[in-house]
Formats: sequence, structure tokens, C-alpha cells
Amino acid sequence: MISTPATIRAASVIGLVALSLGLLAQLLFVEAAIGINVPISTAAVLLAGWIVRDSSKPVPRPLDAWFAPGALILSAFVALRGDPMLLALDVLGAMALTGAALASFSGVQVVERSFPAIVALAAHLSRSAFVAGGRPLVALARIVPMLRVSRGGRWTPVARGVLIAAPLVLLFVVLFASADAVFSRLVGDLLDWHLDLGSLPGRLVVAAVTAWLAAGLLFFVSVGEDHVPDADVLEAWERRPRLGATEAVTVLIVLDMLFATFVALQGAYLFGGRDTLAASGLTYAEYARRGFFELLAVALVVGGLTLALETFVRRRTRAYLVGAISLVILTVAVLASALLRLRLYQEAYGWTELRFYVLAAIAWLAIGSLTAVFTLATDRSRWLPHAMLVVSFAFGLAFNLIGPVRLVAERNIERAIHPELVAPGGEFGLDIAYLASLGDDAIPVL
Repeated sequence: MISTPATIRAASVIGLVALSLGLLAQLLFVEAAIGINVPISTAAVLLAGWIVRDSSKPVPRPLDAWFAPGALILSAFVALRGDPMLLALDVLGAMALTGAALASFSGVQVVERSFPAIVALAAHLSRSAFVAGGRPLVALARIVPMLRVSRGGRWTPVARGVLIAAPLVLLFVVLFASADAVFSRLVGDLLDWHLDLGSLPGRLVVAAVTAWLAAGLLFFVSVGEDHVPDADVLEAWERRPRLGATEAVTVLIVLDMLFATFVALQGAYLFGGRDTLAASGLTYAEYARRGFFELLAVALVVGGLTLALETFVRRRTRAYLVGAISLVILTVAVLASALLRLRLYQEAYGWTELRFYVLAAIAWLAIGSLTAVFTLATDRSRWLPHAMLVVSFAFGLAFNLIGPVRLVAERNIERAIHPELVAPGGEFGLDIAYLASLGDDAIPVL
């Protein structure tokens, strides 16, 4: 509850800052291209969070200090790139890092938390944005003088009289207009206004929604650690159900046998060369035209399964560790098969944005698999989600530096100019319609 004068003043400051952010948002995002407005708004939110933070709380820890610069970097790429997919990833990444930065401003440790505690922190931050926004705004309204200039002010009774008279005047105007045609025409001339509101309603909605959300986020920053229910979350987490080591080892052995069989077939046919594959009655195009999406899904499921086993297994025996590490290593071989299939498909049919991101996903999963082997062997698997979030940020930076749309356009034009690059049985020519749909980033290359 906001009750004391000091807390009312502090909350009113948050309300004023939130209203300022709301007014800024409608200027930046109503009838305007996002572009440079995204880094401007990101910087404004971060600055507002720093302004309202409790100065008695410690500054962000070194492990958390990169959130704000990372949010600014990703948001700046929104102004530099024209790839819609990349813009969506940049905006989402900048929003996530901005939220993490605001949490760190309040004195909350972010990176050093366990992953369940990070999820609880994100949920509480979101809840504060949607629910707690009214507190600072109500506090701001409580300090605004309502119909009172000063104690005993001469205009206070007049203001009250006007408020009382207004509905009565309206009632009598309607009655007189109904009774007299001349009076009705006079009223019609006075009220015949042609007011074009234009974008005003939309601007008011954007300003109000932004101010509410900003007030909730800034309220979270100001109260800090005291309102994060870690104790309840961690207590519930400790009471989670457990899986016996024997059951976990059985699951791993069965999956290891299946994966080993699949990898052996890959070694015999896909990795064995064209002659070996031809002996099976299949061509490379028939064999590689499908499969990399399914194998990508396999790797994702294995990653989730590994984290689930590490979370719920009661005891990490040696047999369990051997089975888990073997499954991850076999998954790397599955990813190698997916990579080879994708390369064969690209050689035959060229590059697309989707194939670029599939290739990036294979690389991301390969790095995650190697990281999983290390964390499993050293009993540090609880840090695997943290590591993959950092890897995801690095991939986001790499995407912006590479420019997927530019790369795809360059490779397809290169194939059209040099037909010898097309694999036997592949498609020649240039897909003009597809290149034209790639967006602004492809224009310099075209």
C-alpha cells in the first residue's frame, strides 16, 4: 500500500516519468516508421529505470551489467536492417534484455539466479507491468490539487457552482431547442463543429497503455528485491517429483541404442559417398530433399529431455552420466546428418531465408550439445540454460552483422552467374519473384 507522504511522493515521480514515456511512445510509434525510434525508446526506458531506482541498492553486478548495452545494441540494429524476420528477432531480444536490465537496476541478481528463479522473476516483472501500473498513477493523482487553489480560495465556490450548473444548463438547452425553432437553429449553429480527430484517439490509447506498463515496470524497479517471491518458488521447486536413477538409465539406454542404429545407417549411406547410396536405389536428391527439419526437431527434443532428466533424476550415477553423455554425442552425429542434407539441398536448389535460419539452428544446437557434454561431466547442467541464452545473444549479433537477406541474395545471384556451382540435378536460373520479396536489405545486392 502507498500511504506515507514519502512513498506517495516517490510513486508520483514514477507516475510522472511513466506519463512522459507514454507521450514519447505516441510520438515515436504512431504514424511513424520504427527505425531509429526503437533505440530512442529503449534508451528512454533504461534511463527512466535508472532515474527511479533506489540509490541505496547496489549497482548491477558485473555479470548483469551487459544487459543495458546489449539492449541498446540490438535496438540499434533495428534502425540499420530491413529484414522483417531479423527486425522481429532484434525487437524481441531488445525487449527481453531491457526487462533484465530493469530488474538488475532494482538490485536484483539475474544471471546468478537458478533458472526456475529467473522464470519466476520474469513472471513477476510481467505481472508488475500489467497489474501494478495503477499504483504510481493513482499516487500522482492524489497530489494534484482537485478544484482547490488554496484554503479559502475565492474561486473554489465558483468552480463548484459551475460543475453543479453544467448538467442543468444542458437539460434546459435541450428543452428550449425542442420548444422553439429559432432557438434550435441558434443552438445548431453554435454546436455545428467539424472536428477531425485524425490520429488523436490512437495516440491517446498508445500513450495510456505505455504509461500504464511503464509505471508498473518502474514500480518494480523502485521496490526491488523485497517483492520478488523467490522463497516460495524455490520451496516449491525443492518439493518437485523425482525420477529414480534406474528408470532414467533405462530410458537413456533404449534411446542410445536407437540413436546408434540411426547414426550407423547415416555412416553407411549418407556419409558413404554416391556409390554407396546408389546401391540402395536412391539418388542424393531423393535422400536429402527431406529430413533436416525432422532431425532438427530430434535434436531439440533431446535437449529438452536432457534438461528434464537433470532436473528430476534423484541420483546422478555413473551409468546415468555415461548414458546421458552418449545420447548427446550421438545427437551431434544426427545434427551432422541434418547439416549434410541441408548442404546438398542448398547446392541443388539455392539459398532461402528459411534455410539460412535452419543452418543457424543446427549450429546453435551443436554448440548447445557440446556445452551440455561439458556441463554434464562437471555437474553444472543447471547453468546450461544461462549459457544458451548468452549464445543466443551472440547469434543475434552475428545475424545482424552478416545480414541473412543480403547473403541469400548474393548466393542466388552467384548461382545464376556461375551455373557450374549448381549441383547435378539441381535447378538453374534466378527466382526474380523470390528475390523481390526479400525486402530492403537485398536492394544493394540486386
